[in-house]
Amino acid sequence: MSLRPALQSDKFVITGEIGPPKGTNVEPALHEAEYFRGRVDGINVTDIQAAAMRLGSMVTCHLLKDAGLEPVLQMVCRDRNRLALQSDLLSAWVLGIENVLCLTGDYPTLGDHPGAKPVFDLDSVQLLKAAKGLNEGHDMMGNELDGKPDFCLGAVVTPGGNPVEMQIMKLEKKVEAGAEFIQTQAIYDIDQFAEFMNKISHLKVPILAGIVLLKSAGMAKYMNSNVAGVSVPEELVKRMSAAGAADKEAKEAGLKADNKVKTSIEIAAELIQKLKPLCRGIHMMPLGWDKHVPPILDAAGL
Repeated sequence: MSLRPALQSDKFVITGEIGPPKGTNVEPALHEAEYFRGRVDGINVTDIQAAAMRLGSMVTCHLLKDAGLEPVLQMVCRDRNRLALQSDLLSAWVLGIENVLCLTGDYPTLGDHPGAKPVFDLDSVQLLKAAKGLNEGHDMMGNELDGKPDFCLGAVVTPGGNPVEMQIMKLEKKVEAGAEFIQTQAIYDIDQFAEFMNKISHLKVPILAGIVLLKSAGMAKYMNSNVAGVSVPEELVKRMSAAGAADKEAKEAGLKADNKVKTSIEIAAELIQKLKPLCRGIHMMPLGWDKHVPPILDAAGL
């Protein structure tokens, strides 16, 4: 089942995410994607994530499609004007790519080419409108297309963003612009997410809650301090800290140290179980720990 029918059904939708390589060796990325085979309804491919130059999302999506997987093309507005964005969307459709996640994109100063000139001709809402227009058979200027795509369009939201009212306002604009599904920033605070879902109950669009695997207590603390809208409860920080200490003792004793991995899997599975009654699905962001996704889904009963 492709992504759109899954979203339109009653099933609990699962998507995953991989990043293209910084170079031409695509084998590791394709190997990562194989862990999702048969377990997810779509695989996002990041678009020059965090403004760090990499292989393109479109060609990576095309390779996934050729491998019999369901890609979701992430497209950011940072690097292309409206001409190039629309042209790339048409190119993606011709290559068999049916799903697009529209994002504004990180600022270049955050990446490995801080001197790069940003474009930001459009923002994510305007990109959604442009893509929806292509679906309807015309470009942004109203010119008729000779053949049109039929993209399943998605967008993102940060439920923990402050003020949350601004997040909701922009989410409403994204849904109005054509978003058929929404993926969220990482969710760790279930109560906060439940409150957010209550506030957007008027929006009839599938919400896929973001799951980012915690790799260490240090990562959790960093996210709390540096990632806007993400709040990792102290109880989870303590669990990862205890797992790290246990791994240190195991290494010193010459034993296998895998407590952090086990604890990360347990936490992710617990989060999914708690999120399942609140939303239509989850979006797995394993950050290189793709091989742990199947056991997480198993532990969560998915």
